[in-house]
Amino acid sequence: METRRYRGFTVPRLFKEISVNQEEAAERFYQRSIASIRRILQALRIDVTVVGAENIPATGGALIAGNHTGYLDFALMGVGPHIRGKRLVRFMAKQSVFEVPVLGVILRKMNHVPVDRSKGASSVSTAVAMLRSGNLVGIFPEGTISRSFELAHFKTGAARIAHAAEVPLIPMVTWGSQRVWTKDLPKRLHHVPVIIHYGEPVQLTGDAEADTAELKAQMQLLLDAARDEYAQAHGPFGAEAWLPRSMGGTAPTVEEAEELYRLEKEARAARKRERR
Repeated sequence: METRRYRGFTVPRLFKEISVNQEEAAERFYQRSIASIRRILQALRIDVTVVGAENIPATGGALIAGNHTGYLDFALMGVGPHIRGKRLVRFMAKQSVFEVPVLGVILRKMNHVPVDRSKGASSVSTAVAMLRSGNLVGIFPEGTISRSFELAHFKTGAARIAHAAEVPLIPMVTWGSQRVWTKDLPKRLHHVPVIIHYGEPVQLTGDAEADTAELKAQMQLLLDAARDEYAQAHGPFGAEAWLPRSMGGTAPTVEEAEELYRLEKEARAARKRERR
């Protein structure tokens, strides 16, 4: 694939620039935050390649569903919308994150969506309203970082929300972000390449289980393509801790990762009980 640089990122040579979304470009606080993130990535020489950004609508609402392998995934999901007319993504994030001093104020200022898992219906309705009003909303169907670096179990929320709001459901994957900063592995905050792929909208039927299965299938195809491109451009790799077992790495299997997550949840719940 022939590439070129655009706004600090690597894009396909034939990538076409479009007009800036003036309404979202006027949100100075959020736009300045993105500019700061871009400068940090450049300073750390984290080279981000973006493929398929043309699948993100230039205007109007859409739900972007991404895989989750590292702590930078929130910032990386927003790269495609940024080069697609400086669009902004409102993320669905745990209510507890919004309760952190200062951070919660920042998240609300950017109009991100708090998710109270004990009151799921209200979170869904908030996201639907955001989408219907023309916003891009980001969600991670796995709900947490996948320690296996494979696609883990998907919740059906993305399919249900996109169908209820009558907006496109855009599949998206990142590959390489787990090398920068993820659970259980040392950070490597410099000289790491990352590839992002955005796919065509998933055709929704209204059957949440079937639509979720189709979303996952489409994301798997994108992930396979991103992995192949990554290996060709930056490999070969050995038995790396950031590679899945299926690729010769030493990461936990999906089943092992699920068990680690279960133990993590139990430990977190126990700490909460102790504080009470």
